[in-house]
Amino acid sequence: MTRKQFIESVGASCQNWQWSWSFVNHTERFVVFGAWDRNTAGQKSLILSETWEINARGRRNPGFQQSRDHIRLVEEEGYTLKTFPMEYSDVRKDEDGVGPATIKGFTPELSDRTLKKIGSGWYASDASDDIQLADEIPTPEKYSEGAKRTISVNAFERSAKARRACIQHHGLNCAACGFNFETAYGPLGEDFIHVHHIVPIGAIGAEYSVDPIKDLIPVCPNCHAMIHRVNPPLTIEEMKRIANKKNAAYG
Repeated sequence: MTRKQFIESVGASCQNWQWSWSFVNHTERFVVFGAWDRNTAGQKSLILSETWEINARGRRNPGFQQSRDHIRLVEEEGYTLKTFPMEYSDVRKDEDGVGPATIKGFTPELSDRTLKKIGSGWYASDASDDIQLADEIPTPEKYSEGAKRTISVNAFERSAKARRACIQHHGLNCAACGFNFETAYGPLGEDFIHVHHIVPIGAIGAEYSVDPIKDLIPVCPNCHAMIHRVNPPLTIEEMKRIANKKNAAYG
């Protein structure tokens, strides 16, 4: 079964089968998005992002506006959201990594989801959407990061030396919400802060040499957890906007 055959079998359609990212069944009032494996973390899947309106070549993606209209049907017209799993392939990427997303495979099963807007993205979420984060493992003598070792779960080694260099440059305030543990807790909070990898090590895969100023940023555990609740993770600027909005609401 092709993707088109599957979508038509559930009574949905679109403007163009070649470039459409989403589909709609107006009779039963639901919209359908594919949930890419690379954009799924835990029970959340990134299905649309404001950053997808323009592609890597600087051209407008024809599927964006249709998908944005479908999102509005869910947000404003009471349509339900459904997704089906899709596997991503880089087969059509050129040597610079530019090219359209290609489906390696998909599962012809629809799941009811809840729509959530987080930062610049819209996410399809299940009712139970918590994800677990691997603990940081210090490796004090190296800047080199990314080597996996197995404990109870696979975890990525972290460089204590790179962490110290990051904090020396950026300080101990959370880069997103400004929280400082020593200010809040006195000596108990001295020198405590999480260090966030701006590009997740898991996305890089291989061992690499980290730049503690450009690649790392201090964040509090709350912001760190929220950044990683979605995939891809929120940017620091997105998290900062969310934190500032909430801080303003609480006065």
